[in-house]
Amino acid sequence: MTATAPLQIPILDLKPEIDELRPEIMAAIGRVLDRTDFIMGEDVHLFEAEVAAYLGVKHAIGVNSGTDALVIALRALGIGPGDEVITTPFTFFATAESISMVGAKPVFVDIDPATLNLNPELIEAAITPATRAIMPVHLYGNPVDMTRVMEIAHKHGLKVVEDCAQSFGARWQGTQTGTIGDFGAYSFFPSKNLGAYGDGGLLATNDDALADTARMLRVHGSRKKYHNETVGYNSRLDTMQAAILRVKLPHIEKWNAHRREVARQYNEGLKGIEGIVTPELTDGHAFHQYTVRVQSGRRDEVQQKLAAHGIGTMIYYPIPQDELPIYKGQYPVYEHSSLAAQEALSLPIGPGLDAATQQRVLKSVTLIFTSIQQ
Repeated sequence: MTATAPLQIPILDLKPEIDELRPEIMAAIGRVLDRTDFIMGEDVHLFEAEVAAYLGVKHAIGVNSGTDALVIALRALGIGPGDEVITTPFTFFATAESISMVGAKPVFVDIDPATLNLNPELIEAAITPATRAIMPVHLYGNPVDMTRVMEIAHKHGLKVVEDCAQSFGARWQGTQTGTIGDFGAYSFFPSKNLGAYGDGGLLATNDDALADTARMLRVHGSRKKYHNETVGYNSRLDTMQAAILRVKLPHIEKWNAHRREVARQYNEGLKGIEGIVTPELTDGHAFHQYTVRVQSGRRDEVQQKLAAHGIGTMIYYPIPQDELPIYKGQYPVYEHSSLAAQEALSLPIGPGLDAATQQRVLKSVTLIFTSIQQ
């Protein structure tokens, strides 16, 4: 009898969501095909209105990607060469990249080891006469302490761009992330809590003038066609993606609630296992990722053993931004960020992760840690 390979559990399985919504999605795509309004079409404007209402902001501006959202936010705020923007070293490169793309300098402050987010208490020491903005990242869907960030920003006259690439639907003290600072920048990459089936992004703001500038920048720096006022971008949310996102938006609260329940079950199942640190179940956490810390230098070993059990995992992020080749040697070592990069391991999570699959993940993790400790 031939042995069978263990059932594979991906870090995120999009198929249950697609199967559930397929008739609505296909109908939405069909309507776009019938109208042939593929660029800045009806669904883009409808989605912008619907997502603005969901977030509770005056303006939602669809763009091509989360990265473009960050770049356009910085440009709209007038940030450029000679300016500094304070942010976290422990996140995806798009955060620092966007700052560098407008000619400004990323200035990193270390993370809080409990949340893995930028530590607000380290911000003031990093402020210089060139500092123009703070860019907090709500990593893994866990909101940064925006009360403290905004206190510091107001005290020093700084702008705030919230990087919400991983936090759609997350809330800080009841308020949606991305609606507290001057801009919120979101990504609709397919793996996000609200994901398109291609690239997509969004800017949120309550400032009329900033919204007007952002809309101009996303279409080649023009408010009126062929009347270009500045160098802008070709960064428009695709109508087809907007149509798909409109189908998915009404489900986001249910999906995020399921993610939080999965995180609760994981935390309960992993309680008391030596060598693994589970994330805090903070209010408003959207759990884009469920990320544990594997201590004693055994993270990569645990990842390999989980793969042998058929459990998919990811390392977000193996190299802090300041240690990437583009910036390496320009910054001091950020102790907590560097350690997190060696310990962080994300387990499967998503709205389609059922109870049986969760239990299989927990069983495999428990078996692996038991064997390691013997």
